[in-house]
Amino acid sequence: MFTFPKKILLTVENYLKRQKKNIQGSLVNLKKEDPFSDTDRITDNAANDTEAKEETGHERILALQKELERDMERIEAALMRIKIGKYGFCKKCGKMIDTARLQAIPTAELCVSCERKNTK
Repeated sequence: MFTFPKKILLTVENYLKRQKKNIQGSLVNLKKEDPFSDTDRITDNAANDTEAKEETGHERILALQKELERDMERIEAALMRIKIGKYGFCKKCGKMIDTARLQAIPTAELCVSCERKNTK
C-alpha cells in the first residue's frame, strides 16, 4: 500500500495546525464582536432599530462561528487521518485521493468520484 512520504505529511500537518490556530483566534475574536456578549446590553433600553441591528449582528456571528467550527472539525479529522496513516485515502472507496485535490483541499475525505456521487 502506498503512503505519503513523511516530509510531505509533516508539511501538511504543520499547515493544518497553523490553520487550526488561526481558526481558534478567529473564534475568540468573533466572540468579542458578538453584540450579545456585551453585558450592558441586558440593562439598556435600546431603540427597536438598535435592537434589530444587534440581533442581526448576533446571527451573523453565529453563522460565522458555525462555519469556522465545521472547518475546525475537518482539520482535526485530517490531522487524525495523518496520525493513523490514512491521510490521502478516500473514506468511501479506499482509493488514493488525487494529490491536486489534496493541495486544493487538504482536508478532503473523499476522492473526486465519490464526492460527485455524494453530492448527487
